[in-house]
Parts: sequence; structure tokens; C-alpha cells
Amino acid sequence: MAQEVNADGTPAPLAFVPAVGTKDCTDLMAWGVPSVLYSYIFKGNADPDTYPEEACPPWYHKTAQIDSLRVNTNIQGPLGTGVIAVTSTQVNFSGNVIAAGQVCGTTFCATSKLFDIPHPTKEKKRLVHACLEGPENGVYVRGRLTGKNVIELPDYWRGLVDSASITVNLTQIGSSQDLIVDKIEWGSRIVIRSGSASNIDCYYTVNATRKDVAPIEVEPDVVEGKSYPGG
Repeated sequence: MAQEVNADGTPAPLAFVPAVGTKDCTDLMAWGVPSVLYSYIFKGNADPDTYPEEACPPWYHKTAQIDSLRVNTNIQGPLGTGVIAVTSTQVNFSGNVIAAGQVCGTTFCATSKLFDIPHPTKEKKRLVHACLEGPENGVYVRGRLTGKNVIELPDYWRGLVDSASITVNLTQIGSSQDLIVDKIEWGSRIVIRSGSASNIDCYYTVNATRKDVAPIEVEPDVVEGKSYPGG
């Protein structure tokens, strides 16, 4: 800007001349140095009544992108029929995961209890299995009994299962042995007897119901305001 001169030749005082132009209120991409600090998001304190009329309307984040996020208390999802979507090859949780509804994968919900893994022997194939389901919270052990007549159950079964719920399946190997469950002792040992007095050689499967959880209500009544899997 050229400086004006007074009549006596002395320099005239400089005057501020405002620039001529228009304000640019375009929503622009963020730029700068990435911050790695976990700090709270700033919230402006100016209300609409005191906000300068000549200023651009403030932008707020309807959507956001961030490389790392730490939530100290809760994540609250949308109300109604909204969806929280997480796209990741792996999601790690260090605590409990509690779902009021179904937990679904790409091809199934948790109510179907599937696992889907690369096929161990065939290329370009996958192996899909489902869990055995029944009206109880059951556990089992299985194995082979050879040259003896006592199945030793895991020591933790005494605190885990209802001893009255224990059932035993025996599959004799090599010959008919007329196998009989003679007795179940203290929920810890199963004594087998051969009615033909032959050497015992068999496979066994032992099932029982857990006593540390409440029994399953197989056909619950539908209560208004409460959702059950499947509807």
C-alpha cells in the first residue's frame, strides 16, 4: 500500500483499509499435526444469540474419523432401530460382553452357535460346524477305559455339576462284555462292571448338568417389553 504525503511533504498517517471480499464458509478437511493425546473434545461456549452475525455458522461433527479411540465410561448407541457398525478383522474385549439382543456375524447369529474356519485338508474350502443344543447347560467328558473298571471324573466336577444328573454311555471294543454302570461315587468316580467277567475295554462318554447356573427355561412366556432370542 502506497503512503500518502501531506501538503508540507511530511508522510501522512497510515490508515487501515479493510480488504474487499466475501467470507468462505466451506466445510474443509482437517489438516495439521496428528495429536496422540487422550483429551476431551472442546465444546464452544458461545450460544446462538451471542454468536457474531458476520461470522460463518459453526460446523459440528455429524460424522467423524479417528485412528484411536478410548472410552472411559460408556458407549451409547442410537435409540430405536439404529445400528452400531464395527468393521475390523479382530475386535478384542478385556471384560464382559453383554447383549440384550442377538450377537450376529456375517452369516449367523449367536443363537445358532456356528464356527466357520478354513478347511484343514481341502484347499479353497471352509469347515462349518454347529454346537449340539439341548434344554440344559451341560458338560461332558469322554475317553477310553482299558484294563480297569473305574472312570475318574475331573476333580472340578464336584463343584460344577449336579451329581444326580450324571449319565454314562459305554461302547465296548473288540468283544461283547456286558458292561454295566455299577455305581457313581460322590460325583467323582464311575464304577463299571462286566457281566461276562471279561476284561473291560470300552469308550465312554459322561454327561452332566451344571449346578452353578440357573436351569434353562425352555418355553418362557413372552413378557411385554422384553425380547427373547428368535422373537
